[in-house]
Amino acid sequence: MDIYSEVTSRIIAEMEKGIIPWEKPWIASGNCVSHVTGKAYSLLNQMLLGRPGEYVTFNQCQQEGGKVKKGEKAKMVVFWKWIEQEDEETGEKKEVPFLRYFNVFHIDQCKGLTAKFAQPLPQTAEDLPETKVAEDVIYEYLGREGVKLAHEEGDRAFYRPSTDEVVLPIRKQFMSTAEYFSTAFHELIHSTGHKSRLDRLEKTAFFGTEAYSKEELIAEIGAAALVNHSGLETSHSLRNSAAYIQNWLQVLKDDKRFIVSAAGKAEKAVNLILNV
Repeated sequence: MDIYSEVTSRIIAEMEKGIIPWEKPWIASGNCVSHVTGKAYSLLNQMLLGRPGEYVTFNQCQQEGGKVKKGEKAKMVVFWKWIEQEDEETGEKKEVPFLRYFNVFHIDQCKGLTAKFAQPLPQTAEDLPETKVAEDVIYEYLGREGVKLAHEEGDRAFYRPSTDEVVLPIRKQFMSTAEYFSTAFHELIHSTGHKSRLDRLEKTAFFGTEAYSKEELIAEIGAAALVNHSGLETSHSLRNSAAYIQNWLQVLKDDKRFIVSAAGKAEKAVNLILNV
């Protein structure tokens, strides 16, 4: 059986049933949020804080009946505050932005506080007999090609060509075993496009462009083929792959011929990963 033709034809059959809503296969985690409001800090402050979780000021901790542990050091968060100033020469009043900061503590640095906004993780991506096949595929490829793999509790899955590294959310964030490996395989297919391998990635492939869309088709078809190869495919995982492909096809004006060309490139990528 030609696995690529089979998977591609079934994906097209799914899409022909109508518009399929894509479901993100993992639960977002890893944001730094206010313990008082649950509101996430800005991207800059997320970087300054560094560790996911809930944060409080010294006073907020005391107001909630907690106490900062002895020796714990605070982290700084910044914000812009608009202050009205009067021009000394013209008398004109205008608002001027000033950068301000305050200090916060992670609730782990405090006694008497428990998380209020932590979203429970699915923890349903199980170790199954079939996962051994998938894991062998992944780690044999990583070892042979020198691609790095990191897991971070957060809300992103991506391949970074500059460091030749795949970054995934941690496994317990995923809704199912098949979706975890589908996401891992998707990013590994991207890594095959590195200039040291199949040299497929275009520098001008920015989000929303035709080149970017085609690469996403290649990655998802390749991922679907590898999930099938590993014996992990489910009706839901195939449907979600079809939904993802359908989204990117809309950028390409729903021309299904792009699936056929993408399948050919996906086959080369899969063969490189499987070393055949």
